[in-house]
Amino acid sequence: MRKSGPPKGLISYLVLELLAERPRYGYEILKEITEISGGHWEPSYGSVYPILYKFEEEGWAERVEREDEPDRKYFALTDAGHGELGDKREEIATTGREFADVILGFYHVYVALATDERFSVPDEEGEWRFDDEFSAWIAEQVVRHYERDFGEFERIEITPEEFRERYDLGE
Repeated sequence: MRKSGPPKGLISYLVLELLAERPRYGYEILKEITEISGGHWEPSYGSVYPILYKFEEEGWAERVEREDEPDRKYFALTDAGHGELGDKREEIATTGREFADVILGFYHVYVALATDERFSVPDEEGEWRFDDEFSAWIAEQVVRHYERDFGEFERIEITPEEFRERYDLGE
């Protein structure tokens, strides 16, 4: 079970994938990652630029000078960077459970704040609320996004244990 934060190596992986498309500069990468997350997550300069500098140091990326934008630091993936991207793709393939743990963990905490008598979070005017209506809206958005990206949503009528067993996922 995941303790906190996004799966390890996620930002590095996204940066490599984005550089594989074309040379980019740091702010452009930040904007793209924000868009990929649907605007819900914006990494900081302090997370992206050190990755770019590390990639440069490791020989996975190199700076590219552009005459039309001489003040911007563009980075392009090198051949070694493409090799590293292949390795990162394999690493990321094993993080699905971590993503699920983060998503479900946050949802469970949200619902606990809405329903567990041990918590008493006041409703503030103009703020998000921890109640059944707002919780239902979150679930509705997940279903809408699923249908937009994968097609019609069909309920899966098995328990988490049965699901893990079906796909040999272990504990």
